[in-house]
Amino acid sequence: MHRELVDEKRWISERRFLHALNYCMLLPGPEATQLATYIGWLLHRTWGGIVAGALFVLPSLVLLIALSWLYVAYGDVPVVAGILYGVKPAVVAIVLHAAWRIGSRALKHPALWAIAALAFVAIFVFEVPFPLIVLGAALLGMAGGRALPQAFAPGGGHLVAGGAHAPTVIDDDTPTPPHAQWRWARFGRVVATFVALWAGALIALAAVFGTASPLVQMGWFFTKAALLTFGGAYAVLPYIYQGAVETFGWLSPTQMIDGLALGETTPGPLIMVVAFVGFVGGWTKEIFGPGLLPLAGVAAATVVTYFTFLPSFLFILAGGPAIETTHGQLKYTAPLTAITAAVVGVIVNLAAFFAWHVFWPRGWVAEAAVGGLDAIAVAIGAAAALALFRARAGVIPVILACGGAGLLARVLV
Repeated sequence: MHRELVDEKRWISERRFLHALNYCMLLPGPEATQLATYIGWLLHRTWGGIVAGALFVLPSLVLLIALSWLYVAYGDVPVVAGILYGVKPAVVAIVLHAAWRIGSRALKHPALWAIAALAFVAIFVFEVPFPLIVLGAALLGMAGGRALPQAFAPGGGHLVAGGAHAPTVIDDDTPTPPHAQWRWARFGRVVATFVALWAGALIALAAVFGTASPLVQMGWFFTKAALLTFGGAYAVLPYIYQGAVETFGWLSPTQMIDGLALGETTPGPLIMVVAFVGFVGGWTKEIFGPGLLPLAGVAAATVVTYFTFLPSFLFILAGGPAIETTHGQLKYTAPLTAITAAVVGVIVNLAAFFAWHVFWPRGWVAEAAVGGLDAIAVAIGAAAALALFRARAGVIPVILACGGAGLLARVLV
């Protein structure tokens, strides 16, 4: 996006682009989608934001629906099963690498390391729900911002490159467009429109399918998930797992890992894995009956995507004009800094969860060596970790190589 919008098309300057990005990073939800929405809105008013945000998501939704259908219909085919066997250990390494990448930027003080450790213990040992972890971290951040301001001050983030540059449509000194200036009346209209779109869709689903329908449950659950995705997709995955696997039973732990593997191999934001969760959940629950399983999957994936991304449009269209009034103030950023630290501990827990199900696929088998450890999966995972951490390889090449290794292992063993 930076290369296309700043360097090539010259739609927005470096400074204004990074200012928008820093704002999106403070919000819950997928920051790349929000950034696209923000720039579209800044350039072309409300409809520009809607078009930019929607078209950022739509291709991924169509692709994930197609891959999800192939997965549930043909996932047991030996070739597909072999590829997934190799991809799953790679996912463990990828999640660990994500924790390291976020932690190396976020944990700049012992107090933040302590918050990350507390979050890991809370979710791993005591199975505390993710929303409570976010709330607890925010409260610690509020207190820490007063007691230890140096620990919770922003760590620099994205630096703005200085020097002269070619003119852009929205330049450093371009006055704020009239439509981007703060007005309480406009803020009220945007919020009212969002409430109408959100509540109207949820009420319509309940009226047609009943309040106990999985579609209604998905709409409500993924609305909450959209408001808790501080730190990106990896941060919210444990919460989605708790709800989708343990609470509602829309899919199994193995299917959740497979879905993340598919999400890693497709373009678009990783949070689009929610479309896979919805598709499999709609198929599994047979929401339209056993004869319409593909239609049930498509409907559920669409519902999940709608409720996951709708809040992002609210944050940008309603909050965009106010970004200058809050950006960089410690009382606003300290709670988010603490939440980001907690997210690191939550992601480590996610890696532990995946490692358990991938490396001990049958659970702990007392009479087997190392409890039934899958040595081949461990070897593939270790190779993926070396490629990511030491060789700095890209995610897609690692997944492709591990998929090939898994297929070869299934053929030879």
